[in-house]
Amino acid sequence: MIGAERGDSARKVTRMLDEVEWAEAAGLDSVWVPQVPNDFDALVAVSLMGARTSRIEFLTAVVPLQAQHPIALARQALSTHAVTGGRLALGVGPSHHWIVQDMLGLAYERPASYTRDYLEVLGAAVGGSNSVDIENDTFTVHNPLDLAPVAPLPVLVAALGPVMLRIAGEQADGTVLWMADERAIADHVVPRITKAADNVGRPAPRVVAGIPVCLCSTTEVDTARERANRILAEAEVSPNYQRLLEHGDIRTVGDLLAAGDEDAILTRFRRFADAGVTDLSVRLLPIGANRDELIASKERTGDMVAALAAQLH
Repeated sequence: MIGAERGDSARKVTRMLDEVEWAEAAGLDSVWVPQVPNDFDALVAVSLMGARTSRIEFLTAVVPLQAQHPIALARQALSTHAVTGGRLALGVGPSHHWIVQDMLGLAYERPASYTRDYLEVLGAAVGGSNSVDIENDTFTVHNPLDLAPVAPLPVLVAALGPVMLRIAGEQADGTVLWMADERAIADHVVPRITKAADNVGRPAPRVVAGIPVCLCSTTEVDTARERANRILAEAEVSPNYQRLLEHGDIRTVGDLLAAGDEDAILTRFRRFADAGVTDLSVRLLPIGANRDELIASKERTGDMVAALAAQLH
């Protein structure tokens, strides 16, 4: 997972480029780029990083749908897909009320129905049609489009509840998750999205689980969990995540954290794979008393993740 963090814009760009060059050289398969509500544009970041790489895949995790018209998002995604040589997978979602309503001042009503209608337009636009002609409950679109995809452009949807998982299975190529543990994925996510895809004849969906990871000693695990809860805990205040937590065993993002030595983290990774996860989106979570210690911790964890990824192949 690579995204804009602290620092001015120029420093953010330099850091993202350095990190993606490391990720490709380390042999990782994918880079997951979050769309932080108050920070760098995810698809612009992908275009920048794509120009510095030749192999690695990029996935946005995730672009809020309400912020732009589906034709505008399709145009931006298709352009980014071309810039990266066909290496984009577009992750989208209806976001949360505290982003859409409180930050953007837009209506957050019937997000599942909105997503279904939006995906109908977006799917037609990124699917290679030279004219998008869709009329549904939300959109009336008659739009010529000469920007054909350079390669198939997968669309994944942030789907947490039963209705959204059905929509993702029926209309998209998979789902991107956060705050979903192994039991929630195995018992709730995978059966629902797989059944929905199978019912309409779509291939088995991709299931992407986002988790924080920290390589540390056994005595430092509690410190890592406390830091995860301190800097990532905004996820727990969302009703969408609260409902998802009911399907699993975790209660905080610290519980989701894979922390400890290499064996402990590998065991956790394998549990996610056994639950039906096809991809792990790893959020490196460093610990330390100062900047140098945080940087060293992040580098150690990143090198360990790259080594484990090679084993899991």
